Amino acid sequence: MDITIIAAPEHERVVEFKDSALGLLGYVAIHSTRRGPAAGGVRMHPYGHTAEALNDALRLARGMTFKNAAADLPLGGGKAVIVGDPQVDKSPELLQAFGQVVQSLSGQYWTAEDMGMTPIDMAHIGFKTDFVAGLAEGQFASGDPSPITARGIHNAICVTARHRFGLVNLNGLTVSVQGLGHVGAHLCHLLDDAGARLIVTDVDARQSARIAEKFSAQAVAPDAIYDVKADIFAPCAIGGTLNETSIPLLRVGAVAGGANNQLASDGDAQMLHHRGILYAPDFVANGGGIVNVATEILRVAEREAWVADRLKALKQTMDRILTRAKIEAVSPHEVAESIVQEMLHPKAA
Repeated sequence: MDITIIAAPEHERVVEFKDSALGLLGYVAIHSTRRGPAAGGVRMHPYGHTAEALNDALRLARGMTFKNAAADLPLGGGKAVIVGDPQVDKSPELLQAFGQVVQSLSGQYWTAEDMGMTPIDMAHIGFKTDFVAGLAEGQFASGDPSPITARGIHNAICVTARHRFGLVNLNGLTVSVQGLGHVGAHLCHLLDDAGARLIVTDVDARQSARIAEKFSAQAVAPDAIYDVKADIFAPCAIGGTLNETSIPLLRVGAVAGGANNQLASDGDAQMLHHRGILYAPDFVANGGGIVNVATEILRVAEREAWVADRLKALKQTMDRILTRAKIEAVSPHEVAESIVQEMLHPKAA
C-alpha cells in the first residue's frame, strides 16, 4: 500500500492511497478537526480522472465540516473517495485495504457509508479499523443512514414550503426529485405520505419507472428535470447540479434537497436568489445522515431520542437561516455559511 501526503492549504491533512494489486486508488481529505475528529463517509464512484476524484474529496470534506457544525456535533469534517465502479470493482479485499488506510490516520478520521457503499461494506472495512460507523450490527450500530437523512430533508422541505409559500403542510404541493437512490426513494415515500405530487428522475430509468409506479408520480428523463414546472426541486443525486446552465431553466419557487455540494459555485447561490428561488442550504437540509452516524461514533445510548432532538434542532436552524435571509434580503447560503463560521470561530467574550 502506497500512502502519499498531498498539499492542500485549506485542509489539515490529505492523503492519496494506492494498491495496484487490488486496483485500489483514492483519497482521504481531512478538512478540520477543530470541533472533534473528522467524520464523513467514503464514496466509491467511477471518476473520469484522478483530479476529479481529489477535488470531490476536498469539497465533500469541507462540506462535512459545515454539516457537522450546523448539526452542533462535536465532530470535524472529512471525506474519502475510492475511484472505481462499485458494481464491478468493489471486493472485500479492497475494502479491507481501505480500512488499513483509515486505521493509519489514528482516529483523526472516522469513515461511514456514502454513495456506492452499504452497511455490509462498512463491516469489511471494520475488519481493519476501529474508526468506522454505519455498521449493521453491534452495541451502537447505526446501520443505513438513508431513512434518517430523508427525514431531515423532508423537514427542510416543510420549513422551506412555509417560508416560500406560507403553507403549513405539503398537501397538493408538487416536488421534483432528482436521484432515486436510498435517500431519494425514502424521501419520495415521506413526500407521498404528506400528500405531495411527485415528478421524479434517475440515471437508472428502471428505478424511475419503479418509483413512478409506486407513488403515482411522473417520471422524466434526467436532463428534463430542470425545466419541469414544480413548486420545489429536491436534488438528491450528485453535487454541482445547480449551476449557470441549469439554474436559468428552473421553474420552481424553491430548492431543498439532499445532495452534497448542490451549488457548483457560491455565485450560483446568488443566481438563485436573484431569480427569487428560495434555496435551503444543503449542509443543513441533509444533516440527518451524519446525525445518525454520530450516535455510533459518540456511543450514544438513547439513540432514538437523541436523533429526534438533533433533527428538531436542524429544522429550527433551517428556519432561523431562512428567517434571517429574508430580513437581510440575502441568499440563505450566505447566512448559513456565516452562522457556521461563527460556530467554528467563536468570538472571545
